[in-house]
Amino acid sequence: MKKYIMAGALFGFLALGLGDQASASGHTHVVQSGDTLWRIATSNNLSVDQVMSFNQLSSSTIHIGQVLLLHAPSSNTSQTYTVKSGDSLFGIARNHQTTVAELKTVNNLTSDLIRVGQVLTIPGGGTAPLASTSTATSYTVKSGDSLWRIATNHNLTVQQLQSMNNLTSDNIFVGQVLRLTASGTTPAPTATTTFNADALIAEARKYLGVPYVWGGSTPAGFDCSGFLNYVYNNLGVSIPRTVATIWSATTPVSAPRKGDIVFFETATGPSHAGIYMGDNKFIHAGSSTGVTIADMNNSYWKPRYLGARAVR
Repeated sequence: MKKYIMAGALFGFLALGLGDQASASGHTHVVQSGDTLWRIATSNNLSVDQVMSFNQLSSSTIHIGQVLLLHAPSSNTSQTYTVKSGDSLFGIARNHQTTVAELKTVNNLTSDLIRVGQVLTIPGGGTAPLASTSTATSYTVKSGDSLWRIATNHNLTVQQLQSMNNLTSDNIFVGQVLRLTASGTTPAPTATTTFNADALIAEARKYLGVPYVWGGSTPAGFDCSGFLNYVYNNLGVSIPRTVATIWSATTPVSAPRKGDIVFFETATGPSHAGIYMGDNKFIHAGSSTGVTIADMNNSYWKPRYLGARAVR
């Protein structure tokens, strides 16, 4: 209901003769027949999350004639914050002296998941960021850990953790000792692992035959992005939860290599993805097959292929 009220108010504003100026300056977009949120976002160099945040949308559903803001709405009582790599909702709330619950309420978030480039409204104007208050000096990596999770749990950013430990990637290994402070006597790790595509594929193969479950993200049942999220996380690599946001957060490559993610357009925009295994094969959670291995050249997948992107 909120998005329709906002759209109606904006449409009335346009009808008073001020809309042409706003549209011409690229501040708004009037939804036309055939438009999708993904197409509107990409054509304006925005992410879907940003457009949804600007317009307080709780889903990607839009309607013809709806007026969408293409910038963060101004406010006299709040400020905005653009999410950076390594950020967490907890860290942003702490640094601006607010709570996760308040952040989720004012931004209409239904989970703690945020994306790089997403613009968040800070309730009550917020405050200047606070310094890190972590008191631990080191942490030993355990099974299932990711650099993002360790950083978040110790009130650090991923970049801070990488800098303290001379890491050049997000890859970590079980038993590795990470320094949590910029100084001290805890030795930095002497070795780090590189992204191991074969280990990733071996992990993915463990779940062949697991059934497809919409919204599933455990071996009891996976959807396509839940499968990717689970497998990569088990290798210590944190990726977003949905196909569209994985697409936005990864790096495009001209040709896929083992361990890269291959994307397909089964609806609008990037809407399905799997892990490339080499030899034109990929492993994925298909809606009618569950976790299976498919050939990228078959008659269904080949015309729907959008491209490959690297996580590392």
